[in-house]
Amino acid sequence: MNLLLLHDEYTVCRLPPDSQLPEWARAPGDDFISITRTTEELSIICPTRRVPSDVGSRSDGWRCLKVQGPLDFSLIGVLHSITTPLAHAKLSLLAVATFDTDYVLIRSADLTSARRALTEAGHRVMDAPAGQ
Repeated sequence: MNLLLLHDEYTVCRLPPDSQLPEWARAPGDDFISITRTTEELSIICPTRRVPSDVGSRSDGWRCLKVQGPLDFSLIGVLHSITTPLAHAKLSLLAVATFDTDYVLIRSADLTSARRALTEAGHRVMDAPAGQ
């Protein structure tokens, strides 16, 4: 499987569930932004440079791997094939799925270890071209 390492460093933010979607999370032009609302939270994952310093509930220092797709919904085990070698390497991750593909966020500090584990498992990890 081909995995594209996106260019930015990412932050995972937690806002109250009734929050309006902030302007800093709306603007287009980045490779990846994820916005999820549940009854407990509004969760936003976006490039760190977008997140204001006063956002208190946050986790900085993530890098994003995009599974080169689009993926067919009938495919089985895509995330398993990625998460298993990362788990064996004792690396934490955050997975996000979209209609077309999957994204796996790993800690920036773990990037070298993650690349090694994924490559040894048969995946190809490449830097994403500009705009992807």
